[in-house]
Amino acid sequence: MATPYKIRLAPATNGVFSTSVLSDASAKKISEVLQDDMENHHCYFNDRGFHNHIVHFMLTIWVLGASPETIQRQYERESHRQRPCLPRDEKVISSLGDKQTFMGYMSKEVHYPNFLTFFQHELATKGVPSVLNEYLFSGDERAESMLSRMFGGLVHPIINLGFGIEFQQPAIIAQGLAQASVHSDYLGPLFLFPTERVAEKAGTGRPRKTLVQLMDEMRVDETLRASAQFGDSSVFGDGILQRAPELVVKYCSQWTVPEDKLDEKLAEMTNATIYFTATAQHPEKEIKFDFFYIHAVNLSLFFKPILDLPYLSIHSKARLLEMKGRVDLLIWASRKMPEPRIDDVKNYPIHMGWPEIFAKSYTHPSDDGHLSKFVRTVAHAQNLCCKYEADAEERGMRVTGDMWLKIGNMAVDSAGEVSGNMWVRGSGFSESWDKFGPRS
Repeated sequence: MATPYKIRLAPATNGVFSTSVLSDASAKKISEVLQDDMENHHCYFNDRGFHNHIVHFMLTIWVLGASPETIQRQYERESHRQRPCLPRDEKVISSLGDKQTFMGYMSKEVHYPNFLTFFQHELATKGVPSVLNEYLFSGDERAESMLSRMFGGLVHPIINLGFGIEFQQPAIIAQGLAQASVHSDYLGPLFLFPTERVAEKAGTGRPRKTLVQLMDEMRVDETLRASAQFGDSSVFGDGILQRAPELVVKYCSQWTVPEDKLDEKLAEMTNATIYFTATAQHPEKEIKFDFFYIHAVNLSLFFKPILDLPYLSIHSKARLLEMKGRVDLLIWASRKMPEPRIDDVKNYPIHMGWPEIFAKSYTHPSDDGHLSKFVRTVAHAQNLCCKYEADAEERGMRVTGDMWLKIGNMAVDSAGEVSGNMWVRGSGFSESWDKFGPRS
């Protein structure tokens, strides 16, 4: 049985999307490597805040059909570069029950092991439903800070939390909460909460717009385009949220989620992220996917298991989904909003089916899970969005038909084998494409 201290996967616990019946041997192996990772590694693999992706990587390739041998091989390759876990401080851990003390230790990565131990104890004592509602959705100062930090670090904490929820692993939920605790909190005051205030002030009388409608409007706003500049050291903090905060908030606040339309808006959000990622191409360069945009895609998958949770209120679910869609627009705008080239997707040849795409993703020699997460999310999105095909454009869904499989082919074909050339980092900037070759 899985506990806050023990990771234990079973073939039946295969998440919202898996490829086939999973074996006991692969479930045993994935549990073993994830336990080793939790006990021996930090949440950052270097001192620059780059994230340990082992949880993401291992769980994804497991449900895509990787053998125990492949899981072990990929784990060993990825674990070599991880930082060892830091020592725990029992005095700090025992003090984290006080809200103000808790907040005083936030943002400091040295306290990751303390927060992890604290949340393991909280989950063991109170259970997952109570802990998530208390620490993310209660509305007090600590919960609001934790909720905004979930989207920090290019949404890595909430991805980790999502894996824990999807695979019913309290220990991985504890890791996600601990990760959020040591991330900085600037998205809340600069973006997430201002967009909520503007949306609330506008009320329900304002016409509802889809994400792709807002993208079309944002792209032609030259002031907003100019606010994203090549070389910004922070994805958002010293870029568009400093140069054009009012414009960003104005546009992003216009995407809202009625509480009676969660399923439709989930499909719309997922479709939109895949649309802006797959179409962000350079007309003269080889096909590449934007490293920042794929994070918006990869997070999308976890909103299905999150929205299915029976113990979260409808209000909390709608609010969280609104945050996700607005952060997607922020990520997209921060890379200078490249013109969408949908014909690059429509004209792409299909030469692989999903099984081959999945196999190529989980055996990739240098990927750390980004590629396998991406193709799994696209395949899941195809199932999620298919029921809206009849009026897809009206609902803001521009990826339809066989485009899903074409995008899967594009992703695997474009990844190559060298990690430094797998992704373009900022597809709206011409400078980001300089190192890549011409279209063949």
